Formats: sequence, C-alpha cells, structure tokens
Amino acid sequence: MPLTADDVDRFEAARPRLAAIAYRLLGSAAEAEDAVQETFLRWQAAEVARIETPEAWLTRVLTNLCLNQLTSARARRETYVGEWLPEPLLAGDPMLGPAETAEQRESVSYAVLTLMERLSPGERAVYVLREAFDHSHREIAAVLGITEVASQQILHRAKKHLADGRARTEVDRAAARRIVEEFLAAAADGRIETLVRLLTTDAVAIGDGGGKVPARAKAFEGATAVARFLWGLFRPGAAKRALVGGRPALYAGTANGDPAVVAVVAGQVVGVMCLEVTAEGIAAFRHQVNPDKLRRATAHWAATDHGEPLATIF
Repeated sequence: MPLTADDVDRFEAARPRLAAIAYRLLGSAAEAEDAVQETFLRWQAAEVARIETPEAWLTRVLTNLCLNQLTSARARRETYVGEWLPEPLLAGDPMLGPAETAEQRESVSYAVLTLMERLSPGERAVYVLREAFDHSHREIAAVLGITEVASQQILHRAKKHLADGRARTEVDRAAARRIVEEFLAAAADGRIETLVRLLTTDAVAIGDGGGKVPARAKAFEGATAVARFLWGLFRPGAAKRALVGGRPALYAGTANGDPAVVAVVAGQVVGVMCLEVTAEGIAAFRHQVNPDKLRRATAHWAATDHGEPLATIF
C-alpha cells in the first residue's frame, strides 16, 4: 500500500534524529544520509498501519543498516590510504543532533568519534543509543535483539574502551575563538617554545588526506614534535598554494563542539583542524583534508555567516 501523506510526514519528522544517530554510528555524513534514505525505502515497503511504535521500528531498521555498514567499513578502512578520521561537522549542522547534556555533546565530539573506531559495531550502537539518545537498556535490547543485561555489559565495555584518562574541557564559541586565535598567533610566531607552552606534553597531531591530499601516515607525538609540525604547516610556500588552489583564509570555528581552524579557498573548505582542549592544554590536533569528507562542510559554510578570517597563509 502506498504511503499516505501522514506516513511521509511521520518519517520526515523522524529524519533529523535518524540522521544524527547514523552519523554517530558511521562517522560519515554522506554514509549517514544513505542509511537514512535506505530506512525510508524500508518504511515505504512496510505495512505501516501495522507498526505499533514507528519511532522504535525506524530506529531498529536504521541501526541494523548501520551495523551492516560498519562491518563492511572495517574491511575498507584496512586498505584506506593513511589515517582514517571522521567527517567533521561545523557548528549549527543539524546532523550533530541533541546537545542538551554533557553525554550528548561528548558522544559527537571529534575525539570520541575517532576513539569509537576501537569499538565493535555492537558496542558502538549501544554507546550511541544510550549516551546520546537516552534509550533505556530495554529499548536497546529490543533494537539489537539482545538481553537488557547484555546491553548493560556492552555499555560498560564500550566506556572502558573509550576511556583514556583525559578529561575534555567544554568551551563555548567565544572561548573556542580565543583558543584558536592564541594557537594561530603562536603558529605564526616562528618560535617553537611559544607553541609548546600551549600543548600537553603528550600532545598528538594527525591528518586524514584519504590519499588525495598529502598527509603523514603516522601521527606526530609529543609537544615538541607536534609544535615543529604545526609551525611548518603554517609556513608560506608556493607548493602549498598550488596544492590547495590558492592562499587559504583561516577562520576560528567549532566542529563537533570543539574549537576548530577552518581553512577556506574561494569559498571551498579545504581543511578543518579540530583541537582537543583539556585543562592541561591542547592535547590533540586532528586535521581533516580529504576533499570527500569536506563537501558537507563547504555547503554548510556557504549557507552560514562566518565573519572575517583571522589570517591568510601560504
């Protein structure tokens, strides 16, 4: 039976939430959109009138589609060129989903999305549904076809895998801008010591070029090594300008709730560097430069007010 207008409206009302779940599970906005569309096709083919709880049905279908996707993604990432990092979402992107609680904000932070690669697909699903969307263990058990006790055990295991002993510092937009301004001033200063003072002793820097843009295959580790890398990254160079098609304008922004440097050339986002901030200093720089993972950021950038750049480099 064809969907009625009410059936379509019911799905469209659920779409933002489904997209936010899928993004957290997959770490990719493009793949999340595909999963949501496939869920709609399943909804279209179902006997909707017989579905007692549409939200639960849609969540179950979407989650299982994502679990299948995660299983195949693991194999693909084994052959991925260089380090794999999630697709960053800029402030205001609706796919970021709910952000009322610390757990919801933490679940979509760039650091946690990166760490979630350590989890099995099942662990990832339980963590996302419980921490980000406040599903009960009874509801999660029904979605995944497991017991409530198993759901509780899986969540405990997932949290243990994600724990790294470092407390993330939450910052608002004004604080994020100050952090980015201070970092860029230090990077342009030319003195490694200035940068080192902003970093934790065990700071890391990692980039994802996807084989399309040069990015070091192994992370830089330690404050001095990271500071030298960052200083070199922001130094002028004709080869760098040729690589990105011009001189990037650098903006202070937030991505996945964290302070970020957004590099833009002729209206196109060519890089998003997410800063992981702790009470001890900046602990990590995760730099996404794979153009395939910046298309949504570019579209969002074009539709929002982002103010004036802090600097122009190269």
